Amino acid sequence: MSRRARVGLVCDRDRHDDLPVHRSGDAYAAAIRDGAGALPLLIPALDRPLPVEALLEAFDGFLFTGAVSNVDPTAYGGAAPRDPSSLDGARDAVSLPLIRAAIAAGKPVLAICRGFQELNVALGGTLHQHVHELPGRLDHREDTDAPVEMQFGPAHAVAIAPDSLLARVTGLQSAMVNSLHHQGVDRLAPPLHADAAAPDGQIEAVSLPDGQRFVLGLQWHPEWRWAENPLSTAIFAAFGKSLENT
Repeated sequence: MSRRARVGLVCDRDRHDDLPVHRSGDAYAAAIRDGAGALPLLIPALDRPLPVEALLEAFDGFLFTGAVSNVDPTAYGGAAPRDPSSLDGARDAVSLPLIRAAIAAGKPVLAICRGFQELNVALGGTLHQHVHELPGRLDHREDTDAPVEMQFGPAHAVAIAPDSLLARVTGLQSAMVNSLHHQGVDRLAPPLHADAAAPDGQIEAVSLPDGQRFVLGLQWHPEWRWAENPLSTAIFAAFGKSLENT
């Protein structure tokens, strides 16, 4: 029996009953198992990060997941956050160097929500910390008082660039996506290509344009009921296919 590709999912570091825990949403693991056909395994955000070289050897690709925490603004020269408790320095210490190393090693990378923002920061970009406060921008935040089905429901359209990786793997020019973020791309990292944008111009998807590596970042959450959404099924299938070449 051939070995299933292994995908590392970077965890958040949090506390439960005043003890440190590592966590990742169930939907990410299920989408990797069933949508990409790969074996999802968790990467803990330990106080001393696991060696990047060991992670590159252990995994065929990486999924950088969404999270309630934010990337520390010191990583991109931003202003101090209004709420320091929103940061997860342990995760930053794992994600940012791992993104750079995975790309350099040619490992497939799929980055979602916080992971999307990590991808931009790791490669030299910056973030808006409060997109909804910018003139002319939509409020991209979810209604936390609404049922979860509504929070993850379609929120706005994205226009997909015709020459992009996202267009090639989905065959789409536009799509409806959910929206559960208050931070977003400010200055796009120089190596990245803007694959999709919201109606207000906010960048919603990015990729590396060299055509040699699968590196795709998405500001929305394709893992939510992925099997019911043609856009999401195409994304996870393409990620799974990219793992075959590693």
